[in-house]
Amino acid sequence: MDFKQLETFVTIAKLKSFSKAADFLFLTQPTISNHMQNLEKELGTILINRSNKRITLTNAGEILFTHAMDILNKKEQTLFSLEQFKGKIEGTLEIASSSIPEQYILPILLNSFHKFYPDVRFNVLHSDSEQVVTSILNGEIDFGIVGAKNDIKHLNYLEIMEDTMLVIMPFMDHYKSMDEITIDDLFREKIILREEGSGTRKIFEQVLMQHNKTIDDLNIIAYIESTESIKQCIRRGLGISILSELAVIDEVKSNLLKAVKIKDIEIKRNFYFVFHKYRALSPLAEAFKNFVLENKNLFQIENI
Repeated sequence: MDFKQLETFVTIAKLKSFSKAADFLFLTQPTISNHMQNLEKELGTILINRSNKRITLTNAGEILFTHAMDILNKKEQTLFSLEQFKGKIEGTLEIASSSIPEQYILPILLNSFHKFYPDVRFNVLHSDSEQVVTSILNGEIDFGIVGAKNDIKHLNYLEIMEDTMLVIMPFMDHYKSMDEITIDDLFREKIILREEGSGTRKIFEQVLMQHNKTIDDLNIIAYIESTESIKQCIRRGLGISILSELAVIDEVKSNLLKAVKIKDIEIKRNFYFVFHKYRALSPLAEAFKNFVLENKNLFQIENI
């Protein structure tokens, strides 16, 4: 059993695909298959179920996965210490993020971290807030940035910034003079919403519930996963939406979109840096976590 075999096994387990693991590790599929066959032969047991369309781990595979992660992290820790001794830190960080943090927070964070550690590479994965949490719990990634906090005892949620949710409209005559909109007015407008699982949508649904309403009471014209696509649809007059202030600062300042608050309602939320409470981190991941904790001032923004 060697590091390459363990790395292959862990990558397949995370990505749930031989072909994706081959691409990620820059190896051919026959090489990936050979690593797995040799590992299973040496251990005398099957580690991966291959009969299903979806890759899953056997009971033996689940046991090995936990220990393999520890072994590979210990390897990374050793290499990290040696690189520190030589004055060089490198490696790859994997981070999953929901839409708003991915587009408007991560670029600031990664650029700042890269200035301190120029040899570090990043692999950013896009997921909604719920999928990010699931990936961390399953050991597929170390870190996530999300816009909704769940009560999960195995996760640490560290608040990194506050965000305001606003009603976003086209900068057209009908809306230009509006300074606010009532909750009742929303039910007379065509509404564009994010997809189910989105932190943005979840916050808005909570506001509706406080007024004994649901999204079924709205005139929903479209469900769209991309915030950028929603903004383009609003600009063209398709409808209005509830979006993060972070996402529209430039367009509002350029008079491409109009942003107003709901009368007598302030919709605030926090963005969180999420990681597992009990899982050991590699030294590089530990350095990244500490960097985030020590540099929360990076995420201060000028309000609209």
